[in-house]
Amino acid sequence: MTLKDTQDFLYSQISTEDGEEIIRIFNYYIENSDAAFLESSVTISFFEQLKPLLEHYPNVAVWESYGNFIGFGLMRPHNPLPAFKQTVIITYFIDPGYTGKGIGTELLQILETKAREKGIKTILAEISSRNEGSIRFHEHHGFTIQGRFIEVGIKNGIPFDTIWMQKNIHCQ
Repeated sequence: MTLKDTQDFLYSQISTEDGEEIIRIFNYYIENSDAAFLESSVTISFFEQLKPLLEHYPNVAVWESYGNFIGFGLMRPHNPLPAFKQTVIITYFIDPGYTGKGIGTELLQILETKAREKGIKTILAEISSRNEGSIRFHEHHGFTIQGRFIEVGIKNGIPFDTIWMQKNIHCQ
């Protein structure tokens, strides 16, 4: 099921067939950046852990019009208690060869629309303090910094803070 098409990109629900491509892109960010918190590459079993979320929370896969898988985004619960059912954490990763082309903005817009349809009112983003590009992206798209946990993570022996950003979407 296609959610949205542009001239160059197709946006659809993530399917089980997307697992290997999602892992490929996620592993790139694990191995080459501070965008993913993990230090070691993951296998397809990591995607298997995500699959239950795909049934209940907004998600989107991005394909180039001629078939290359180039990114994904998904939401997951902030907290499993019913009191927090209207709040999610957002995650997205785009093949590095396709960043800066507006795909992240499209992903975010699609995920926000789907979230509103599910009654979600608040989106949170947890970002490494060393991922300044993501912090700027989220600020540019209406997220505000709500908190910072100092040196709570270590990746490749280097401590980092986590920045928590929030966007309320129920008023938009």
